[in-house]
Order: sequence, then structure tokens, then C-alpha cells
Amino acid sequence: MNSSSSTPANQALAPVAAQDRVFVWRDHAALWFSLGVGLLVMQMGSYLMPALSPVQAMVAIAIGSVIGAGLLGWVGKLGCDSGLSSAGLMHSVYGRNFARLPIFLNIIQLLGWGSFELVIMRDATVALGQQSGGMMAAYWPWLATLIWGSVILLLMSGSMTTLVRRVISRVALPLVILSLLWLSWQFLSMASATGFAALMSREGTGAMSMLSAVDLVIAMPISWLPLVADYARHGKSGKAALSGAWTGYALANIWCYSLGVLVVLTLPSKDLVTALLLAQGGLIALSLILIDEVDNAYGDAYSGAMSAHSLLPRWSIRRWGLLMTILCTALAMVLPMHSLEPFLLLLSSCFVPLFGVMLGRLAFGTNAVELMRNAPAVRWDAVSIWLLGIAFYHLLPYASTAMGSALPTLFLTFALALVTRAQPAITNAR
Repeated sequence: MNSSSSTPANQALAPVAAQDRVFVWRDHAALWFSLGVGLLVMQMGSYLMPALSPVQAMVAIAIGSVIGAGLLGWVGKLGCDSGLSSAGLMHSVYGRNFARLPIFLNIIQLLGWGSFELVIMRDATVALGQQSGGMMAAYWPWLATLIWGSVILLLMSGSMTTLVRRVISRVALPLVILSLLWLSWQFLSMASATGFAALMSREGTGAMSMLSAVDLVIAMPISWLPLVADYARHGKSGKAALSGAWTGYALANIWCYSLGVLVVLTLPSKDLVTALLLAQGGLIALSLILIDEVDNAYGDAYSGAMSAHSLLPRWSIRRWGLLMTILCTALAMVLPMHSLEPFLLLLSSCFVPLFGVMLGRLAFGTNAVELMRNAPAVRWDAVSIWLLGIAFYHLLPYASTAMGSALPTLFLTFALALVTRAQPAITNAR
């Protein structure tokens, strides 16, 4: 980022200028397909079995992916139409002072998820090395963490828009699609050899309801809601941001969740990485997917930097990004990240009602920029609905586990925010 006088003091709370908007449909779709692919997503898909039958699992994957990616695209459209980051949208809905709380929570969760991504990359790297007959020494996990942290650090020193348009769209995306095609072919071949019809006709144990399964599937796109506007704000068209993010992420989510189901059906293993390595050519395919994990960790660090810059703009986004990457690397080396996953999921639950309220307040033509400029210190009505939503999210399972928590909470907070917003709404001239 340059430091000229024309650059806003707080770039996170200022709309991106029209001349700086470079993302088109292809960029949005490529970015969110790439971010939707990951080892963690495949692992989540394997969790659907054997609670559901394979057919039920596929139906839940399709429904959850379409709904979740649609919400992701919708928030992306809000960011693109306004040119505001996620932090700016939070300021417009919750007020100048109160918005600092969800922004701070977002920074904490992004530090956690960024560290978790580095742990996944480290573990997969060591597994790949051991499969090849190396990396047996005790220091390799530490070294692998430092190597991947250094890669993210290097990417963070460059331009985000250049990374998306030149590296992800032109290089990473074709490679990861090839790896997914190869793995899908291999596991479909194994399923065919053992009797595809018989595998698909298996009965589920019934330990999970269909709506709970949809809730599990929708968890992945919802986890990206606090980040999507940080990238979509660089788009030229809100419609392209909506459809590009929706299409790209839905396809990736369906593919990876389904591949996780297919893997557990054909080659049951407690370790997904080990199962993937057992497929013919799995070493190469897994290596390509591992490289694609880099943009997930980068995405966490960049959005965390954007949020931190909104709170302390004296540091540039790039400088905050370097600090976020260093902190994520250090945390990945010292914390038992796998045991912290429940805490990260608990923290993420705050963002389901948070964005339900934001969609209800900003949807259908509301001008987020004007709302932010005229925002009071606290918008107590929006804050109250958010807190109610958090309570509803955590109390609902005590009443019924059949419905899940994410979709009912989103619907409740969206509806309450929509019917209670000030009228007449400020119309958007875009």
C-alpha cells in the first residue's frame, strides 16, 4: 500500500475507489473456489458418515453448499456495492464504538484459524515426507511450520489483488482442479470395483438428522462470512461478486464434502491424509491440494490485518498482515491447535447471528456508506438482536437437535433486523 496523501488514513473504513476495483466474475469465482478447497473441508465431509446414508449425505451437501455459498455471495455483494470491508459494514450496522467488539473477536478467530491452517499444512507436509521415506526426525514439524509461515509472510508482502488475479486464477486454480479430478477418479474407480450401487445403498445409523447435517455443511461457507467483503470490495460489479463467489464456493464445497464421503466409503481411515496417500497418484494430488491450502492461511491473515488496521490505522494493512502471519506461525508451533478447535467453533458461532443482523439491515438497497458515516456510537437495537441471536444459537440444541442451529439463527436475526430497521431506508444510488 502506498503512503501518499491521497490514500485514506483508515483504508478499512473508506470505500475502495472505482479506479482501484479490478475483480471481475472470473476473479471472484476463482478466489472462492480456491478458498473452498481444503483438507479440512474433506474431513468435514467424512463426518457425515456413517450417521447418514450416502444418498442422504449427498443431498445435505448440495442443500447446505447452495445456501451457505449464497449467503457468502450476498455478503460479498454488500461489500462490493459499498466498497467497504467487513469492518466498515460492522461499523455501519452496530455503531462506531460497539463495532470494535465484533471486529476484535474477528481478529481473534482469524488468528486461531490461520494458526490452524498452518497446523494442517504442517501435518500434511510431514505425512507426505514420511510417505517418501524422509522427515522422520522430531524437528521436522517445527521446520515445516516455519517454512509455510515464511511462504505466507512472503505473499503478505505483495499485492492482494495481484495474488488473486495472477497466481490463484492462472496457476493455483488449474492445478487444484486437476488434483481433485484425479482423486475423484481414483476413489470412484475403487468404489466401482467394490460395487458402487452397494456402497450407495448403505443405510445410515440415524445418529444425525438431515437438518443437522445441512448445519454441518453450511458451517464452512459461514466461517468465511467475516472475510468475503474484504475481497469483494475490489470488484467492479455487485452482481458479479454475488454470482462469482456463490458459484465458485458452492462447487468447491460440494466437491470436497462429497470427496470426503467417497473416501470414507471406499477406504475407511482415521486419518484422511493417510487415506488420500493410499490412492494411486495420491502423493502428487495431495501435494497440489496442500499448496492450495496456502491461500486459506493467507486469506485469514489478510482479513485479520484489515480488521486490525480498522482499529489502529497508524499501521498499514501490509504491516498488520506481516504481524498476523508471524503470530499465526508462533501459535501453530506452541499451542495444541487440534484441542482448540471447539473453542474456534464456539467463537465462530458469534458470527452467524452477527451477519444475520447485517444482512437484514443492509439488504435491499440500503446505503452502507451513508449508514457508516452517520453511525452513532452504538446502535442498540442491532446489538440487542445480535445478543439474542447468540443466546438462541446455543439454547436451541437443548430444545431440539433435529433442526441444527445455524439456519434457524440466521433466519431469526435476519427477520428481526429487517422488520425493525429504520424506515424509510436510505436507498443506494448504485
